[in-house]
Amino acid sequence: MMTGTIPDVRKEITVEASAKRAFEVFTAHFDSWWPRSHHIGGGEMAAAVIEPRTGGRWYERTADGTECDWGRVLAWEPPTRLVLSWEISPEFTRDEDRASEVEVRFAPLTPSRTRVELVHRNLDVYGESGRPMRTALDSDGGWSGLLALYGAELVTAVAG
Repeated sequence: MMTGTIPDVRKEITVEASAKRAFEVFTAHFDSWWPRSHHIGGGEMAAAVIEPRTGGRWYERTADGTECDWGRVLAWEPPTRLVLSWEISPEFTRDEDRASEVEVRFAPLTPSRTRVELVHRNLDVYGESGRPMRTALDSDGGWSGLLALYGAELVTAVAG
């Protein structure tokens, strides 16, 4: 499916956890699985945060306490849905004037098994840079690898 001329990035992972726990680890424990290499701020990233409410921010905090916004929480619907604005340019700098969207759905398959579906859409906002941006987001260093890190953290969090 496409929301414009550039196809959406679609990824999914099935996890051995309830939808409630899967949502919690994705959001409240975001910092535990988001890689330190994936940041846009000027310094070393010390924390990655998703504020737990519609209208909240998702951002990084550097070691010196500086904060760098990545976007806003557009929908906060625990334990089934999260939508974030992605206010990051193809050059991986903040650009609040050109925002795409990341939607994550948590679909219960059983009481202890959940399919996590991620869609990164509206990549047309980046113009000519939209297709290279899609390629980066669709790569192992993009959402595929990020969901693998999330899944590994979820296994640890459920076991611990």
